[in-house]
Amino acid sequence: MSHDGSPLRLALLMDPLEEGWPSMDLAGEALHEQYHGPLADGVWVTSVRPRMVPLARRLPVLRERRDALNVDRVLTRFLAYPARAALRTRGQDAYHVVDHTYAQLVHTLPPERTGVYCHDLDAFRCLLEPDKEPRPAWFRAMAWTTMKGLQRAAVVFHSTGAVREELLRHGLVHPERLVHAPPGVSSEYGPEPVLGDTSDEVLRPLGGRPYVLHVGSGIPRKRVDVLLEVFAALRRRHPDLRLVQQGAALNETQRAQVARLGLGDALLQPPKLDRATLAGLYRKARVVLVTSEAEGFGLPVIEAMACGTPVVASDLPVLREVGGDAVTYAPVGDLGTWTEAVHRVLESPEPGAARSQRISRARGYSWTNHARIILDTYRRLTGR
Repeated sequence: MSHDGSPLRLALLMDPLEEGWPSMDLAGEALHEQYHGPLADGVWVTSVRPRMVPLARRLPVLRERRDALNVDRVLTRFLAYPARAALRTRGQDAYHVVDHTYAQLVHTLPPERTGVYCHDLDAFRCLLEPDKEPRPAWFRAMAWTTMKGLQRAAVVFHSTGAVREELLRHGLVHPERLVHAPPGVSSEYGPEPVLGDTSDEVLRPLGGRPYVLHVGSGIPRKRVDVLLEVFAALRRRHPDLRLVQQGAALNETQRAQVARLGLGDALLQPPKLDRATLAGLYRKARVVLVTSEAEGFGLPVIEAMACGTPVVASDLPVLREVGGDAVTYAPVGDLGTWTEAVHRVLESPEPGAARSQRISRARGYSWTNHARIILDTYRRLTGR
């Protein structure tokens, strides 16, 4: 470990791309870009992002089943990645685990020089609140190993005060080891179009009709069921309205709900988009909906605000912390209130000051600031 004033040698441990978590990919890539760009003078980064072990997917009996991917995910998380991290990151001054669901890596690294970014506590819910999320014993064992890795880390970064409160409430991390490092808004998200924006082509199937936008996965806490019910109610008042959804692979229940509500011809789900094109979708949307029942931060809130677009979000402490007075809130799952709130946004003329307020608030979230907080924390941790 060097203390001679040379740049900090930092290992950046990122999710394998095959995990398919856009927000985790963005967090790792943003740090990589900052440490090779604006903050390059202060740090030498070794970015580690191994491919997922393809063992189970090569077995004929499992090849075509989703189980194979999950087996390979477990092998990667608990065997292959920890081994690779221990080998590839020797000689580093500090180690940063971008995603807390990979906190088990801490067991193979020097914990006194390792930090983990905790985005939320979902990965540990089966241990912390087993009645709310019951899981089999093997799953709880994996969650326990990951949680113990988080607890061993010298520092735990968090995105919001709400995540900090939950960490403290469950007694997971001592307050002195917690560091607030809010995520940022990528440069593509702004009120003006940017190079590479192909949103016009993506939206061509809508034929110029207005749309509401939802960005996020289809996991239960995103409450896609609420999204679809609210949209169906809105269509009765706004027959031309369309729903654009980015990021969710609808399950059988969700597809059945789409069919039951007669939304098939009104739902557009483009494949994964680059940031420039997604920013175009934000800018052109009439309103962005965030129907989640739980969030660690809520990136779509600040991305939409940065583009100047109105947001209606679930009334969660974490989303109020992020969006402040620039966002309209509705109680989680309250279909009537949700429908009326979105209807008012669609119908009421908006003062120009509201758009400026959204843009201004979003500018307070910077990936450069995020990366600088993390870098300065590791400098203090290593005695620089």
